[in-house]
Amino acid sequence: MKGIISLVFLFLCAVAFSQNATHVVVLGFDGMSPNGIKNANTPNFDELVKNGSHTFHAHAVMPTSSSSNWASMIMGAPPKKHGIFTNKWDRIDGRKQTFCGRRKGRLWPTVFGVIRNQRRHLKIACFHDWGRFGRLTDRYAFNRLESSINEMRTARRAAHYIKRKKPDFLFLHFDHVDHAGHMLGHGTPEYFKAVEVADSLAGVIINALKQAGIFENTIILVTADHGGIGKGHGGPTLEEVEIPWIISGPGIKKGFEITEPVETFYTAPTLTKIFGVTPPDCWTGKPVLSVFE
Repeated sequence: MKGIISLVFLFLCAVAFSQNATHVVVLGFDGMSPNGIKNANTPNFDELVKNGSHTFHAHAVMPTSSSSNWASMIMGAPPKKHGIFTNKWDRIDGRKQTFCGRRKGRLWPTVFGVIRNQRRHLKIACFHDWGRFGRLTDRYAFNRLESSINEMRTARRAAHYIKRKKPDFLFLHFDHVDHAGHMLGHGTPEYFKAVEVADSLAGVIINALKQAGIFENTIILVTADHGGIGKGHGGPTLEEVEIPWIISGPGIKKGFEITEPVETFYTAPTLTKIFGVTPPDCWTGKPVLSVFE
């Protein structure tokens, strides 16, 4: 009886905190800087900022490379904890290390596995077009984990899945803005055009949520892994370190600019707070509480 009462209490706490949010979508854009959003035509991002909370001064971790930052975002801790410092990292590299009380060879716990282990009934999905993103995840946690050939197909496949399955937690990774930065240069007209494409992809997902009848109950979080300078990234400049962090939906303050520090590894704890699950003790990030009504 006590166990049942405890479960009911936890469920009620989760519902009370999320303020009728029954779905969460994370839109992650590799290499998309705040400067990119500010200088591009981004009506969908602008609407999320208007109707939600944001900061354009959230911070990536060092080094400002993709693997270290996507890992930190979903693992609730910086590289010095989870051990992923380079894009050369592969799962085999963790076999000699023991993380967070796990056996050797197990991945540092991600937000996907943490939510799956405590909310087994939820539909959890991830669509990405950087093939190596999947190696960073707790693969067992997903109802669907899919890699696509490009950003357009990623959005289309995710939109189709939304309309068919109405996932509780959906994570999307888009890689094309980073390609524009490397090939043509950050801050170039071509880079800003890539950001505009990112905004249109957000529109595809938003329209799918509306068609599925779940938009009004969905929290959307838009962020990135790093910015860039010239045709590269990895260093400590503000152009490389600062990232956007935009969150909008039921229970989120509208028109609110976040003034507290936000690190990319605060994203995972914020998500577990929304779902009402307990983060692992080894996570060092904290939820961004100021955004909640």
